[in-house]
Parts: sequence; structure tokens; C-alpha cells
Amino acid sequence: MPLATAYPPLDVQQPHPLPDVQTIQLPDGRIITGYAIVPTKAPEPVRERPAINPLAVNIALGGIGFAAACGGLMLLTTFIAAVAALIQELIILAAVIFGGFIATQVLGNNHGAQGGTIVNIRRAVFKRNHFHG
Repeated sequence: MPLATAYPPLDVQQPHPLPDVQTIQLPDGRIITGYAIVPTKAPEPVRERPAINPLAVNIALGGIGFAAACGGLMLLTTFIAAVAALIQELIILAAVIFGGFIATQVLGNNHGAQGGTIVNIRRAVFKRNHFHG
């Protein structure tokens, strides 16, 4: 297979068509022939970006700072709530331990070497609204 048929032919184009040839006669009689020079346009001036308003920058930075502070305050309030719950649990634990200690002192077997609690039961007699023990 020939190489020319495998690929389409390249379409070569000149970047700019050649201008017409011009002839100019100078005042002293000389004749100058050449191409006309087309004046080129100056490139568009680059538009300078407008300066950012400092108030807008301050508002944006304030918003970022506010968001950071809110996150920190949320963590702080969570920490305070956790510490309060811990203190409450410690108070309840102390009350249970102290209450158990008091209960063992009151109801314990500390009445001598008899090994039991002594309870005296008497029969009370009421005669004519008068107590006889």
C-alpha cells in the first residue's frame, strides 16, 4: 500500500496572504517598488483587575474566625458537660460508699462478744389508761 493513500494529503495554508506590490515615486524622481506595510494593531491593553475591597476581605476573615470559634465553643461545652457528669457520678459513688459504711456501723455486730443483737421485748399492760411496764 503506498504511503500517499494511507494518509490524507496535508492542506498547507499561508498564515497571511501576500499584500499587493505598490510603487511610489519620490519628489526627486526616484521610484520605489515594494510591498505595502500594513500597520499592525497594538495589542489590547491588559485590563487590570480591580483591587479587592478590604471590607470584603475583613468580612470573609471574620466569617472564617466565627466558624472556627463556634466549633471550639461546641467542643468546650461538650467538655464541660462531660466533666459535670463525671463529678455527679463521683458524688453518687461517694454517697453510696458513705451510706454503706454508716449502715454497717449501725447494723453491724459491734455489741460485744455475744455474737448477736440483743432485743428486749416486754409485755406492756394498760390498765385504766395507765401504762404498767
